[in-house]
Amino acid sequence: MATRRLYLARHGAADAFGELTDIGRRQAGLLGERLAGVPVDAVWHSPLPRAEASAHELARHLPENVLVTEAAELVDHVPYVPSAAETPPSWADFFDGYDDAEAASGQRLAEALVARFAKAPDTTGKGVQPDTHEVLVTHAYPIAWLVRHALDAPPSRWLGLNSANTALTVIEYRNGLPPTIVMFNDMSHLPPNLRWTGFPEGIRP
Repeated sequence: MATRRLYLARHGAADAFGELTDIGRRQAGLLGERLAGVPVDAVWHSPLPRAEASAHELARHLPENVLVTEAAELVDHVPYVPSAAETPPSWADFFDGYDDAEAASGQRLAEALVARFAKAPDTTGKGVQPDTHEVLVTHAYPIAWLVRHALDAPPSRWLGLNSANTALTVIEYRNGLPPTIVMFNDMSHLPPNLRWTGFPEGIRP
């Protein structure tokens, strides 16, 4: 049974203008070193500069023939604007100013993201197919949405599923089976001083 493995990573640390910093570049390189032992078929990245730069930085550690290309569905977006009843009090102010058009646009992007990536390989009439391994360099919210989808959780459950810069999340998809979350927000490829960037300030283990 062929398996589609998605290796999801938030971009490296970025500055206030959305450009990758030296720390972010180092984080992306270390993620590339970790993924060097994986038979990666493709590296997909968000259209935003911090994700594109991270993708190319990590791809330096992969074979030269690995495809590195943009996927519009990976752009940073709010995938679902919850109703007032679904919104935790601490998140209420975050959604101020989101009108119906913006909410609908984000939801369409979220649906397109799932339709393109969150599915098993198409093996219809193709005989035995190899597993596929795809790296998706994106942002915290799309990763949260894909994890929520894999768990078959309510749409509002993407809230609070945060990812650190270049932390690794792996999800497997097989026909006839629910998705498997292999790991979430794993930072073992980063030294302690490069972990937890992109998270709010606080005590971290």
